[in-house]
Amino acid sequence: QVRLAESGGGLVQPGGSLNLTCVVNEYWFENRAMAWFRRAPGKDRELVAAISSDGRIYSVDSVAGRFTISRDNAKKTVYLQMNSLKFEDTAVYTCAARGFYGSAYSFQGADYAYWGLGTQVTVSS
Repeated sequence: QVRLAESGGGLVQPGGSLNLTCVVNEYWFENRAMAWFRRAPGKDRELVAAISSDGRIYSVDSVAGRFTISRDNAKKTVYLQMNSLKFEDTAVYTCAARGFYGSAYSFQGADYAYWGLGTQVTVSS
C-alpha cells in the first residue's frame, strides 16, 4: 500500500512560518508530480501548490510569494515552506502524488492517485 507520510503542521501565530514535509517511500517518486492541497473548515479542498517531476512549480495566487513547494528526489520528499502565515491559511494540508505516467502536475484533485492523511495547520494569535 502506498503511503504518503506528512509532518510539520502545528499552531503558529500570524506572520510565522512552518515547513511541511511529505515522504513517499516509493521507487517511482522522482517520476511523478506532487502537490499540496488544503481544506479549510466549511470550504472545498483547494490546490495550494504543485511540482512536476522536472521541477516546474505552480502555486495558487493566494499563497504566491509566501509558500514555496520543492522536492528532494534523493530523499523522496516534497516540502511546502510556508512563510508570512495568515489566519485564512488555517486548514488541513494534504500531499498528493500523480499516478502512472503522471510527470506533469494537474490542477485537478481527481488526477492524483495517492493521498496522505493530512496535517493540521492552525494560524492563531
